[in-house]
Amino acid sequence: MFYFEEYLEKRFVWEETQMQGKKNFYITTPIYYVNDIPHIGHAYTTIAADVIARYKRMCGYDVLFCTGTDEHGQKIQRSADVKGLTAQELADRTVENFKDLWKVLNISHDDFIRTTEKRHEDTVKSIFNQLMAQGDIYKGKYEGWYCVPCETYVPQNSISENNTCPDCGRPLEKMTEESYFLKISKYEKQLLEYYENNLKAVMPKARYNEIVSFIRSGLRDQSISRTSITWGIPVPGDEEHVIYVWFDALINYLTVCGYPDGDYVSRFWPEVRHLVGKDIIRFHCVVWPIMVMALGLNPPVSVFGHGWWTVEGDKMSKSKGNVVDPFEMVSLYGVDPFRYFLLREVPFGLDGDFSEKAMVNRINSDLANDLGNLLNRTLQMVEKFRKGTVPAYSKMSELDDLVKKTCEETFENVDNYMNDFAFDEALKSIWMLVSRGNKYIDETMPWKLGKEEEVDRLDTVLYVLCEVLRSSALLIAPFMPNTSERMWEQLGLEDTPFSSNLSNNKWGMFPSGTRVKKGSVLYPRIDIEEWKERKKKRDMEKSVTMSDPGNHEAQIEIKDFANVELRVAQILDVEPVKKADKLYKIEITLGYETRTIVSGIRKFFDPADLIGEKIIVVCNLKPAKLRGVESNGMLLAAGTEDDSSLALLVPNIDIPNGTRVS
Repeated sequence: MFYFEEYLEKRFVWEETQMQGKKNFYITTPIYYVNDIPHIGHAYTTIAADVIARYKRMCGYDVLFCTGTDEHGQKIQRSADVKGLTAQELADRTVENFKDLWKVLNISHDDFIRTTEKRHEDTVKSIFNQLMAQGDIYKGKYEGWYCVPCETYVPQNSISENNTCPDCGRPLEKMTEESYFLKISKYEKQLLEYYENNLKAVMPKARYNEIVSFIRSGLRDQSISRTSITWGIPVPGDEEHVIYVWFDALINYLTVCGYPDGDYVSRFWPEVRHLVGKDIIRFHCVVWPIMVMALGLNPPVSVFGHGWWTVEGDKMSKSKGNVVDPFEMVSLYGVDPFRYFLLREVPFGLDGDFSEKAMVNRINSDLANDLGNLLNRTLQMVEKFRKGTVPAYSKMSELDDLVKKTCEETFENVDNYMNDFAFDEALKSIWMLVSRGNKYIDETMPWKLGKEEEVDRLDTVLYVLCEVLRSSALLIAPFMPNTSERMWEQLGLEDTPFSSNLSNNKWGMFPSGTRVKKGSVLYPRIDIEEWKERKKKRDMEKSVTMSDPGNHEAQIEIKDFANVELRVAQILDVEPVKKADKLYKIEITLGYETRTIVSGIRKFFDPADLIGEKIIVVCNLKPAKLRGVESNGMLLAAGTEDDSSLALLVPNIDIPNGTRVS
């Protein structure tokens, strides 16, 4: 049982110990469904976590930063069935999309966890056994309305009209099954007490109020196993049950720490922060903290539920063709501008609207006009008046002291904002310093000082500007790593910004006598009229590609299509595949031979509707085993985006079996 007073006492002892050594910090993203195509939402959370991780490392913390993929559950099984793959094959293929995107986005994670890894399965089983042994898990029966895409039962009072899910809007399915339950209700009082004493344990404030209100309304025990699916971690000792995907997935945060015996548990768990989308905060702020309380661990220090993105006022949709592709945005505008825009444009925690035009405006105003201009003007003057060598400063004027004070306050303000995940405010504060540097140039007019040979004053002005740039490069480093390093290099500084310790930073650390290395312009301005033409052309190409709701692959040659052997076949027999409620074992004839194929169409058709039907089949697909049945081919079908209906591709006249389709 979790006792709040005992937790506070342990926490105090731990904090005292931490003060004597290096501070630790653990930051996580949610683990992402492996059948999703990475989009702006995935990029947003992961970039935010990366910025925090980089910032804390620069402040001298020992940081553990983890992301990964959620690879179990009914939704993934269904996607695999439709594609004619095993769930593991689907996971192994699509996980690479996320790994590739993290490389493109310059994500500095320390670990990438997959829930199909043995280390995770071992941890999940260990925790299940521990909670079962201490009476926090029991066996019972559950009946309710279930949303497959969200992998969750929906309470009756939350069901939308037409029996749809309140979160995703898709149809619900009525399910009754035996289940293991976690005693959520047992820990209701302790969890509420924890939140009432830790007002930033759930952020932002609106999410905190939502969670506290939900707990006060009363908690019901949580179903944590399923008998209706097979793709997941079996319940130890009762393999008719599969551990519920949310119970399994949340444990990833402890798997990374090596729970129960790993050194990371004691090192990092007391300082864990989770960044998640606002749609999954109840799992992270109710179920998860109760799970760790039951294990005798402290709840997360904070869970931050950020908002969602729309695109120029519209909800993102594949059928509309307006899903923001992070790969494309980085290719068009660069990784740092994309990272900067996502965290500068919208307060973290609120919903935001993505607009390419708004990003172009940010690049031109903030990155080219402000930051790039300050660097370029300063280095030009150092080269012109001091032959590329940064001079030492002498007497500081009142104006110089004002710039110094602005710089010192910026470091302090940024630290406060970063601790509250207020990325936009941190960036605003940094840009106030950048703007102050540009204003300082106009106020001091170094070009005039150079002509009038005011040597000492010019030396001080040039030094102050270089110090502002050094400070700016340090502060933007977590947000825009490449830009910061380019600035560092052009300033002639040694090592990298990431070798500096922000906690020890002081005014005047720019080493005089340094030779600058002025390079290319940091950010050239984007010509708006030319950009509009390019954007118009891209939009037209997309509209052609998205003329139907399907996803289109890269163009192929006719010879590539010819390699796919499509033939007319006729269905002879249909029977369900055991322990796979979405699969049919279908016997077909091609005229010259009979074959067996396995297809995930059981939800949409009765066997009587299929027997005798003529269909189109891919004949030269490599055989694959699905639920122990070898499938030798694949039928063709088209479905709606919401998975509510499916149609088989059939010849519209009677064509002989085995006829080649071309």
